[in-house]
Amino acid sequence: MKISVLMSLCLGLLFSHTALANADLAKAKNCMACHQVENKVLGPAFKEVAAKYAGKKDMEAKLVKKVMEGGSGVWGAVPMPANAQVNKEEATTLVKWVLALK
Repeated sequence: MKISVLMSLCLGLLFSHTALANADLAKAKNCMACHQVENKVLGPAFKEVAAKYAGKKDMEAKLVKKVMEGGSGVWGAVPMPANAQVNKEEATTLVKWVLALK
């Protein structure tokens, strides 16, 4: 019993650290200037993005491209500018984090 509780605690800390690290990456790469996790700002809330694309194949690659190159028309009239601060690895990390939000 004690071992399973300890293992659950360790796994929880591991995953919460990853989630926090990716939120920190989003802040560092200026994503939070237009997005928040739960509330719409200029762009949609990250949880809205996760809900819209849940279970859709090939969305990760399309969203990585959108983070890096920008886009418009999907969430309204305000375009998402390209983010030159983000490389492909960082964009992939951010997209995986966003899509994992519930």
